[in-house]
Amino acid sequence: MFRKRFTSWLFIIPELVLILFLFSCGASGKADLIIHHAKIYTVDSAFSVVEAMAVKDHRIIATGTNNDILDKYESAQIIDAGGKAILPGFIDAHCHFTGFATDMWKCELVGTTSFAEIIEKLKTYSKNAPMEWIYGRGWDQNDWAVKEYPDKRILDSLFPNKPVFLKRIDGHAAIANQKALDLTGVTAATIVSGGTVEVKNGAMTGVLIDNAMDLVDTKIPLLSDSLAKKYYLEAQKLCFAFGLTGVHDCGISEHTVEMVDAEQKAGRLKMKIYVLLSDSAQYYKRWIQKGPYITERLHVGGFKLYADGALGSRGACLLQDYTDKPGWKGFLLSDPPHFREVAAKLANSKLQLITHAIGDSGNREILNIYAMALKGKNDRRWRIEHAQIVNENDFRLFNDFSIIPSVQPTHATSDMYWAATRLGPQRIRHAYAYQQLLKQNSWLPLGTDFPVEDISTFKTFYAAVVRKDAKGFPAGGFQTENALSREQALRGMTIWAAKAAFEEKEKGSLEVGKAADFIMLDNDLMKCSEAAILRARVLATYINGENVFVR
Repeated sequence: MFRKRFTSWLFIIPELVLILFLFSCGASGKADLIIHHAKIYTVDSAFSVVEAMAVKDHRIIATGTNNDILDKYESAQIIDAGGKAILPGFIDAHCHFTGFATDMWKCELVGTTSFAEIIEKLKTYSKNAPMEWIYGRGWDQNDWAVKEYPDKRILDSLFPNKPVFLKRIDGHAAIANQKALDLTGVTAATIVSGGTVEVKNGAMTGVLIDNAMDLVDTKIPLLSDSLAKKYYLEAQKLCFAFGLTGVHDCGISEHTVEMVDAEQKAGRLKMKIYVLLSDSAQYYKRWIQKGPYITERLHVGGFKLYADGALGSRGACLLQDYTDKPGWKGFLLSDPPHFREVAAKLANSKLQLITHAIGDSGNREILNIYAMALKGKNDRRWRIEHAQIVNENDFRLFNDFSIIPSVQPTHATSDMYWAATRLGPQRIRHAYAYQQLLKQNSWLPLGTDFPVEDISTFKTFYAAVVRKDAKGFPAGGFQTENALSREQALRGMTIWAAKAAFEEKEKGSLEVGKAADFIMLDNDLMKCSEAAILRARVLATYINGENVFVR
């Protein structure tokens, strides 16, 4: 299905290209693009700031002072940046790009403040719903005055003949109406491992948690390939507007990979995408034999597992009971032998393993399984995604076995209003502990988890550094001992995100020989006030030296 290439080429190519550039460009002085009078944060090891740079054949061939670049190089395209800040293109180290795109037909429920508001939205949406199903995503009962799961009864009365499926914002819980449950065979007697069909007084409420969601979700008709590809391009536009030049798309199918590859090779999809395949038994043997698949813009590098659910839906697996639900600890989404089997399969392969783990029990389970497979210090860069609640005795395991925590700063500022209610005063101290996690391996990739959180890169940066919401709450910041510095946050969104995909020699910083992926901002994130961070805007986005977005 795919042409085989080896990961080692990813490291060899930049050096070869650099040698050719230095040989050819040093003599001719020709460039495809020159940018000068800028404040260019190279994000190199010294965190250097330069005034100008030159680009040729998609790569950076020189950086330096205005005089250095303008005197040595000439180009048909010369941009005076007028002192504006230029950064490496942002790389989202954990998101669901293709899933976000193909969910664009849904009824948007993010920000709703009550189930009654959702009902009004559905009434309007249903009049022109593009498919038979009424599908929505984004509700969060923690944002409502009554912080309880809804009941399907009103959905049954309004839509007796149309199936309805509404995902919670984190994708780990949903509510379905009776029509949807009937179509998929779910009853009050249905039992599913790693999930819950909620029943009260002998009747289903319609609430499905974690693996129980799949009983309905997998029966919703898929979009056509042509429509899916259309939405990829719509999602790409939004990414470019926020300065994203690369994403790590976590947990997708081979068919989705094929569509992405085709769109990239056709020149329509320009976003650079690092893919982690979904946990599918049929994939492992095939991909372990063939190894990573790498093109200029696509890198299929490994697999993603799910250890547990989310804290907001009480699916995160905890060592002790939820403080606000005695007798309940959450659950793992698969039995530990499955995780051990996958880790053993991948341990001697060229593929990466990343695992979603939220609760302290989920994190401990995966950390110990990784440790058994990795056997000590290494450069495999196996990752734990989210690492939200870690027992104080388990942080050392990240360092001992070179396990990389990959975190999403806006999770902290989204959850901070109720997280202590779930966890209590002791566990919350070791939750969203980004500075503590950073110290384990001295680098920390950052992402958003969009569409679970807002796609905004500026909200990511703000949450990492300031640890407040957009309204400035709380006044002193949320557990600011674990806030990141601005330099750490920028590295996490660029070079460390690239490193998390074994791509730090190819992208993630503005150094000679690397891809010319960069953005120009209307504000300097390194120097502006805290409040101004959220007002920053991307003026232009470049991928391989090509302008793909201009405001």
